Amino acid sequence: MKLIFAIVNSDDSSAVSAALTKEGFFVTKLASTGGFLMSGNTTFLTCTEEEKVDRAIKIIGDHSRKRKQLVSSSAGFGMNTYTAMPVEVTVGGATIIVTDVERFEKI
Repeated sequence: MKLIFAIVNSDDSSAVSAALTKEGFFVTKLASTGGFLMSGNTTFLTCTEEEKVDRAIKIIGDHSRKRKQLVSSSAGFGMNTYTAMPVEVTVGGATIIVTDVERFEKI
């Protein structure tokens, strides 16, 4: 058995959840916050057989799109003068971690 942790942008959460469930994966959703932009994410947990891991990862990837977003960045100009300059960053996609499961019970 394998445990899949998938961290996706909250905007993609519903699509990922629906697609995984449709394919027969049991998922647990946890609200989470990213460290860099402090924006909302959803962390999915699913436990599955090793031969189904690649299928789950494909489903997550197909429903987690990357997008560009402008964020404020403080930059100093001259002496003691700061202004917020927007910086374009890529957000979204998915971060996926797969680990071995020593024991799994559903009671």
